[in-house]
Amino acid sequence: MAAPLFAEYLVERRLLRRQLSFWRVAAFALLIAAVFFWGFRLFGADAPLRFTPHIARLSIEGVITGDRDTLKLIHDIEESDAAAVLVSIESPGGTTSGAERLYDAFRRLAAKKPTVAVVGTMAASGGYLAALGADQIVAQGTSLVGSIGVLVQYPNFAKLLDTLGVKVEEVKSSPLKAAPNMFEPASPEARAALASLISDSYDWFKSLVKARRDMTDAQLDVVADGRVFTGHQAIDLHLVDRLGGERDAIDWLEKEKGVRKGLPVRDWKHGRALERLGILSLSAQLAEFLHLDGLSRMLDRSADLAQGRMLDGLVSIWQVDGAN
Repeated sequence: MAAPLFAEYLVERRLLRRQLSFWRVAAFALLIAAVFFWGFRLFGADAPLRFTPHIARLSIEGVITGDRDTLKLIHDIEESDAAAVLVSIESPGGTTSGAERLYDAFRRLAAKKPTVAVVGTMAASGGYLAALGADQIVAQGTSLVGSIGVLVQYPNFAKLLDTLGVKVEEVKSSPLKAAPNMFEPASPEARAALASLISDSYDWFKSLVKARRDMTDAQLDVVADGRVFTGHQAIDLHLVDRLGGERDAIDWLEKEKGVRKGLPVRDWKHGRALERLGILSLSAQLAEFLHLDGLSRMLDRSADLAQGRMLDGLVSIWQVDGAN
């Protein structure tokens, strides 16, 4: 009886060893798959090609805030093996300081690599300011560009509070501290103080346009009243260099900057940390992961619009409701 029991023991040991080997292999394969997946999500399918000669494409979309991730991405492109850069702009603008940060970053980038701004539907206000940092601006004939100006907006609920019988009391160190505010009409002194901020930033914006676009004072006066212009109008007003799209921008890089023909164009993107995403942005990321591109773009634009209505400080943004 001992021999059959020993044989059964050997069979069980062999089966157990096979099962253990299977789960070890499965766990290892799962680990490899997870590393590959997260590597793909973090760096993209073309990550290795970023370190070979290519033309980098960077997209600036929606409301401009000059966020740290975008500035880091521009710096990474600056330090990469990219032979040239296409900056694709689809933006109505954003904060004035954010647009200034992008402009400065693009000037540093252009000092190392030929850089072209390619305008899609719109590069207005802060979006146009950022485009000024490139060596060349290319726009479609029906693109909207311009909206040179700065604004500050704030709500005034004074009449509503009077109707409700509510009065906000305050104690402050000086009359212009935290003025204007939403609880009372702005005093002439507060409006004058704001106007001086606007005037200073506006003069700075116009000086950039004049210098970068090589305009006379008379030419600048025509375009600096806050209006947007089509690409067809902008070419005659010296706001853009040529009409066309990405292909035309690449032709200019090859002919005028000596960029080698036939280089691949690679998208440079940065991931967005989950803890910094709102509901709309998180939903857009999920839609993008599920390859629902149309839904992803719609949610991204909704998130940008929601963000744009809550911007603090001086704003350089073109809005459909007529505020320039």
